[in-house]
Amino acid sequence: MEGKINYTFSTKMWKHNAPGGWHFVSLPKPVAKEIRELLKWQEEGWGRMKAKAQIGAVQWETAIWYDTKQETYLLPIKATIRTKLGIAVDQRFAMDIWI
Repeated sequence: MEGKINYTFSTKMWKHNAPGGWHFVSLPKPVAKEIRELLKWQEEGWGRMKAKAQIGAVQWETAIWYDTKQETYLLPIKATIRTKLGIAVDQRFAMDIWI
């Protein structure tokens, strides 16, 4: 990704406990800290920052949101992505994001 900073990390997906809750990945805190220090100026409302994500061969345009309670960015994983990749809650996998 030309002109973008790449972060590669291992993580696992979790589901928000609200009815019909969304699925998320929490970025590792050291990654979130670096993004905040270098790129916070790119944040839009509610700590939203545009990003590109990739798990395996699947890449998509998305955004991350800063969660002050967890002190990290959250990346939502849509049903189409979960289905295409066959990933489940608490399953560990490697992924990349570009900011």
